[in-house]
Amino acid sequence: MVWRARVACPCCGPKLEALDWLEPYARVTCRLAESVARLCKVMPIKRVAEHYDLHWSTVKDIDKAFLERDLNPVRLGKVRLLMMDEFALHKGQSYATVFADAETRQVLWVGKGRNRADVSPFFEWLGKRRCKKIRAVAMDMSPTFELEVREHCPNAEIVLDQFHVVANFGHQVIDRIRVNEANRCRDDKAARELIKGAKWLLLGNWENLPDRKAKVKLNELLDANQALMTAYVMKDALKGLWAYKREGWARKAWENWLGMARASNLPPLMRFAENLAKRIEDILSHCRWPLNTSILEGINNKIKVLKRIAYGYRDEAYFFLKIRAAFPGNP
Repeated sequence: MVWRARVACPCCGPKLEALDWLEPYARVTCRLAESVARLCKVMPIKRVAEHYDLHWSTVKDIDKAFLERDLNPVRLGKVRLLMMDEFALHKGQSYATVFADAETRQVLWVGKGRNRADVSPFFEWLGKRRCKKIRAVAMDMSPTFELEVREHCPNAEIVLDQFHVVANFGHQVIDRIRVNEANRCRDDKAARELIKGAKWLLLGNWENLPDRKAKVKLNELLDANQALMTAYVMKDALKGLWAYKREGWARKAWENWLGMARASNLPPLMRFAENLAKRIEDILSHCRWPLNTSILEGINNKIKVLKRIAYGYRDEAYFFLKIRAAFPGNP
């Protein structure tokens, strides 16, 4: 119990004595709140609440208030290069979009959803003047992201990320051909089971295969199936486009790749190549702006860790603040 003086001022009315160690309407002291906020940086809310014998919602509110104070305003003055990507927010079709500064590696903004209406608030928050200063944006092949960047950032070049393009190739070409070949071999049960069970061998990288046994199995499959061999080799050739530093050489490599895809007589591969040809300028732009979203992939991995530690977040605004706090960027 703390006694506080209360006076009746003839001009202002009743006044209560102010205490510098207690915020207005607060249920905990400033010193305890600061201690809780410091501990929340290294421990889950549940553990902090148990340590101080507080309700978890009280701890969450304290931490959220300190995060809002410390993270705002965001440094936007020198932002020139952006990275944008999506991540799964909850199980099912629930996503959020994250924007980061490619130079400082600071997470600038996180918002729920991945549609144009969900992404547009970031560019409105950035402002027209700052949007004109954006020179390049690294992203996946999402048409939503492309349309928003072209509308709001007229001076920015789009840089398609290798990871996402190759991942799309795996799902749209290799996996489709695998299914077609498995259906073709329905009379040969052993061959059909071999092809059906090789999905992750075909989608993965050779250097990332778990052991020698997996490599031998993949080699046997590719030797026995010409269509899968063609798709697998074309995947590695596609990845090579991002190894070029000069646009002229990269364009020549692309033309060779496109010619081989058209001559492959594999409908999924031919269809993918024609669609990719529409975005080739966004791939070749990596020669001028060597950006990729590998940093954002690392951010997404850490986001998964944050969710797992907290057993999920009930307050999405608080969760987004925790993400920003985990990636303050380089000074």
